[in-house]
Amino acid sequence: MMGFFERLREGLTKTRKGFVEKVELIFAGRKIDEETLGELEETLITSDVGPGAAAEIIAVIREEADKGKIKDTDDVKELLKKKMVSILGYSQPIVVYGDRPFVILAVGVNGVGKTTTIGKLASRFRSQGLSVLLAAADTFRAAAIEQLEIWAKRADAQFVKHQSGSDPAAVAFDAIVAAQHRGVDVVIVDTAGRLHTKSPLMEELKKVKRVIEKAMPDAPQEILLVVDATTGQNALRQAEMFDRAIGITGITLTKLNGTAKGGIIFAIKKGLNIPVRLIGVGEGIDDLRDFNPEEFVEALFS
Repeated sequence: MMGFFERLREGLTKTRKGFVEKVELIFAGRKIDEETLGELEETLITSDVGPGAAAEIIAVIREEADKGKIKDTDDVKELLKKKMVSILGYSQPIVVYGDRPFVILAVGVNGVGKTTTIGKLASRFRSQGLSVLLAAADTFRAAAIEQLEIWAKRADAQFVKHQSGSDPAAVAFDAIVAAQHRGVDVVIVDTAGRLHTKSPLMEELKKVKRVIEKAMPDAPQEILLVVDATTGQNALRQAEMFDRAIGITGITLTKLNGTAKGGIIFAIKKGLNIPVRLIGVGEGIDDLRDFNPEEFVEALFS
């Protein structure tokens, strides 16, 4: 059975082919000059790394090449790896702290794997000995409530729901009050995921956040945006819009397995400076892991 690093490395195969192999081709038998650097920058941008991160990477490689410190493809790749890790920063996992309950407000558009991510997170917290309550505040899709309830049972988590079509903010409020009375450690609030371009959704999320704050002044301690890596630049636009509306504190990047757009992780970090907390590379309960920049870059290049 493959370990997580092997699954991550395998999952990044398409991204690697679209990026690392192209880098090797660009510099094969050629010197490092403005022509090859221009091709490298284009490769970075088309790999969804984004123009900001690409420009920063190119500037460092150009400077080192001018000093005569890098001379061949291997040198370029080593510097690329170092700079990419630097852009991603250090590992910043979700840490449960402060007064209980610790409240996570999970947001994201439909289809990104939000409910599944919540279920896997609940399982993780339960395995750490923490009590968990899931709140079904996506009340507009009956299937979303049912799906979350299945995950709650699977993770041995408590569950709060209202009937379909109820006020999402009321569900969130009741969940936090219930968690306070029961001494629950972690509350994870699921929310609706209609298109991020629809302003009513953002207004609804703002209301949910306000009501959570009324129930517990320091909450939510984490506003976790779930995005689908396969959507590339659209994931960045989603992050920008959700952050503008309610202030994102962390990101979970799902479906990294099988995407050629894994470079979007650099564009999100460079563009918004929001920490990537978790990454998903499959459907299994253990396929959601804390994001480790060094491990990610090593898996991308190996």
